[in-house]
Amino acid sequence: MKHAKVLFVSQEITPYLPETEMSKIGRYLPQGIQERGREIRTFMPKYGCINERRNQLHEVIRLSGMNLIIDDTDHPLIIKVASIQSARMQVYFIDNEDYFHRKAVLTDGEGQYFPDNDERSIFFARGVLETVRKLRWSPDIIHCHGWITSLLPLYLKKAYYDDPLYMNSKVIYSIYNDEFDKPLEKKFNKKLLMEGINASDVSILNNPNFENLTRMALSMSDAIIIGSSEINKNIRRYIKTMNKPVLEYKPEDEYVDAYSKFYDKILTNRVDED
Repeated sequence: MKHAKVLFVSQEITPYLPETEMSKIGRYLPQGIQERGREIRTFMPKYGCINERRNQLHEVIRLSGMNLIIDDTDHPLIIKVASIQSARMQVYFIDNEDYFHRKAVLTDGEGQYFPDNDERSIFFARGVLETVRKLRWSPDIIHCHGWITSLLPLYLKKAYYDDPLYMNSKVIYSIYNDEFDKPLEKKFNKKLLMEGINASDVSILNNPNFENLTRMALSMSDAIIIGSSEINKNIRRYIKTMNKPVLEYKPEDEYVDAYSKFYDKILTNRVDED
């Protein structure tokens, strides 16, 4: 499936954020997949600590201007873009003044998670899907990295399931050692309700902790990748109960080829099903 289209949705990408296991994969995986003949698009949140001038971000007016309603409040969606010249790769940024202008990523100066991280994840996931719609670009694979992307599988399987653009998209969820220690906001599951998503779909989030959020993401995904050498033990046990393709952790010098072959496997299975 050389010409397959792959959408990468990442919590972190270097050089926009410091180098971590996840941010390096967010940076080098799309480049490697593009170099293997695929078409790619890459998205991340536009956290306020990202220097727009240094990284030459600019707003894409034709993609901006939509409002997303979360908990009965309108939030304007702003789309920015930057290029990583050496990789011939563009990165799209989801921005909004309420959610992404603070000079931090997911935690405050004391290391406490922001109380609105639940809404930030909602806004980010829906912002990505609506922007890809505006691009009129139909991905074969949607690969999610980091828990802030964990709602994409839910939206794709429930709210956007009959959208021609996403109807045949396969969702892969990468699990990392990026656990948060306190549950997200109590009303999180109620904020997720919309056409196509009912209370039973998100009942696991009655307790919106990391494990339950990850379980929901995995249950709605078509395939799973272990992105860190060590992940939550309960999640690891849960994966063993699932009848889904799983790619085990691969080190830095192996993962691009391994992921590329895994994409082929997922897409070939789709063709077999058809």
